[in-house]
Amino acid sequence: MILKRNIGLCIVLSIVTCGIYSLYWLACMANDVNMAAGEQDTTGGMVVLFTIITCGIYGWYWMYKTGEKIRMAQTNRQFPYVSDSGIVYIVLAVVGLSIVSYALIQSELNKIAEFDDKNHM
Repeated sequence: MILKRNIGLCIVLSIVTCGIYSLYWLACMANDVNMAAGEQDTTGGMVVLFTIITCGIYGWYWMYKTGEKIRMAQTNRQFPYVSDSGIVYIVLAVVGLSIVSYALIQSELNKIAEFDDKNHM
């Protein structure tokens, strides 16, 4: 089950904890994206670990792949509007706005969770 998360609260907690909460948020989003797409890819813990080891470069790759997975999840659920925002997520991250990418990803996950709740998937 994909959890709807309060994006504003996640951003505030990420700022207050100097980015520590954002690592937890990243792990949760990675697991939720895998669940939404119906794929068991890299787990949330592995995404965080690889992102730390590569000084953020793996995080950019993950954001691109997340755009594809969200599009796949939306297509599988027959959303009227399907988006593939992987490039947007990467561009925002490269200019230092990863938190905005996280917020956009979480927004899409919240829409999928809402859809699943309404349709009991």
